Amino acid sequence: MATVTGTFELIGDPEIDLLELVEHDSAWSHDYEAHRACLAAALGERAGRIEHIGSTAVPGLAAKPIVDVLVTVDDPDDDAAFLPYLQAAGYALRIVEPGHRMLRPDDRRAHVHLYRHDDPAVVALTTFRDHLRVNASDRAAYAEAKRVLIAEGWASMDDYAQAKSPIVADILARAGVALAR
Repeated sequence: MATVTGTFELIGDPEIDLLELVEHDSAWSHDYEAHRACLAAALGERAGRIEHIGSTAVPGLAAKPIVDVLVTVDDPDDDAAFLPYLQAAGYALRIVEPGHRMLRPDDRRAHVHLYRHDDPAVVALTTFRDHLRVNASDRAAYAEAKRVLIAEGWASMDDYAQAKSPIVADILARAGVALAR
């Protein structure tokens, strides 16, 4: 089943079951490395950057136990150029929107985001991660905002992610970047 929500198409039903915050787990970096190796092998030269992003990439930050991975490609809208390789490696397409694809493995413990090499979202995602790694006050403010929001109850993970947008935009502004997407 596909659901069109706003400007993206969600493949499958909205989910809420993995929407929990847990304390940082050092195993997330190992999980990322396993996904990085798998994605690099599956995509070969089709992949540009492969980076660990999101809260699981920030030591000391509570997060959903889902590792976010950024992969840059020439054209994320050209599904034929990468989708068969990722599906063969065990990743299923979850979100389709112009200039962005999100895939995940069967266990749903990773989100693989594909963007064009020069997409402003790449700068925003990596800057956000890097800023939170070094700025303790913004890291604490973000953690608190996530704890408050997660307690509110959401119809889907996407709704929760949208609710975080104002604090993410504020932190990015302090880091000198405008929120992408």
